[in-house]
Amino acid sequence: MLIDSHCHLDFPELSADLDGVLDRAHKAGVAGMVTISTLVEKFSTYSELAEQHENIWCSVGTHPHNADKELHVTTADLVRLSAHPRCVAIGEAGLDYFYDNAPREAQATGLRRHIAAARITGLPLVIHSRQADSDMAAILEEESGQGAFPFLLHCFTAGMDLARRALALGGYISFSGIITFKNAEEIRDVARMVPADRYLVETDAPYLAPVPRRGQPNEPSFVRHTAEKVAEVRGISLEQLGRETTANFGRLFSKTGLV
Repeated sequence: MLIDSHCHLDFPELSADLDGVLDRAHKAGVAGMVTISTLVEKFSTYSELAEQHENIWCSVGTHPHNADKELHVTTADLVRLSAHPRCVAIGEAGLDYFYDNAPREAQATGLRRHIAAARITGLPLVIHSRQADSDMAAILEEESGQGAFPFLLHCFTAGMDLARRALALGGYISFSGIITFKNAEEIRDVARMVPADRYLVETDAPYLAPVPRRGQPNEPSFVRHTAEKVAEVRGISLEQLGRETTANFGRLFSKTGLV
């Protein structure tokens, strides 16, 4: 059994054929998935998707690309919306210095508000971090000093230093289809290093389709290809990976009831 811990079912590439997407996921052994928020103003879209399907959960948060568009969203807003029974996480929030689609100050402000919401609710914070390793590590360490909070570095593309510092704070790391790419040896090194109780797999669909599906819109069923590569890298069977990642998902996303 596999869980796609991060996808975007509201995006048109998936929503146009949602029944087909879910059927293919089921046939591939994907038992559940989390559709991730990129805009708090669209929370009703995510929550309705989760309400309609027992194997779909959702999150609430503002993607760093949209940080300056939702500076009016407070920690209290995030906490209030996260009380929805199908909402199992805060985010995704974080820092993206590759695109810099929002001012970095706005990204950091949003991230800290989401951290506060995760600390208050106990729900995991889904973190987007791209080419911002130093600042991300510093914020996580500073904020953890003010009180622990659960978090997941999703679609991990960073270096070993951030991985080790995040793990030292109790964080989890999720691997996407990028791990199947030819030039992703550093990420595979991280996948070898992460403890068995701290890693997950995801698609980030509709983006980042894994080999051998590159060039196609990604979807939850393709998480199997990512899982196969992570299992190969770690020297374990796909079945063992399924057991480990599902247990890790249930522990981190405890509101799903899969513990």
